[in-house]
Amino acid sequence: MTFFVLVRHGQSTWNLEHRLQGQRMDVPLSPLGRRQADTAVSRVAALVPASTPVYSSDQDRALQTASPIADALDVLPIPDPRLREQDLGRMEGLLPEQLTPEPAPEGVDIADVRWGGGESLADVAARLRSFLADLAIADGGHSPARAVIVSHGDTLRVLLALLDGRSHRECDFDLVLGNGEIITRDADPAQVA
Repeated sequence: MTFFVLVRHGQSTWNLEHRLQGQRMDVPLSPLGRRQADTAVSRVAALVPASTPVYSSDQDRALQTASPIADALDVLPIPDPRLREQDLGRMEGLLPEQLTPEPAPEGVDIADVRWGGGESLADVAARLRSFLADLAIADGGHSPARAVIVSHGDTLRVLLALLDGRSHRECDFDLVLGNGEIITRDADPAQVA
């Protein structure tokens, strides 16, 4: 069993502008986002001991949030592209009012559609299952007792569904994950993967 501390990255400059970010790599934290990351440091450090591994999306906004947390735990952040946000294809960088409606293919669950030519939630879940499978054998063939994961809103919603024993089709999109928010879970990554 692993105690997971899940952290959504601090506010980015594109969050501030209400742009769809997806897998855009170079979007930095805003000044507020840096403060949110700093606030997350003490909250995470109160939940886990030093030397707890900190895994992060390799996107700038997540790494800028993960780095001070990792510093406080006396570890280096471990960037992993499988923790990236959902790829939104041609929608990335757009404002909500610039989006054009796309019809859902008949007979296909919306969680399995690659909107904008990007990734479906099924694709995100497959990445996360791969990450969890590797995590299940990371510590000498056993899952670590604790792990911090810094990622993105939709990716964390899919991860929460998986850790709670649900599928990617059962994500709780009513769950508001604010920038810098922290959620904890106990789960066995081997059972999810």
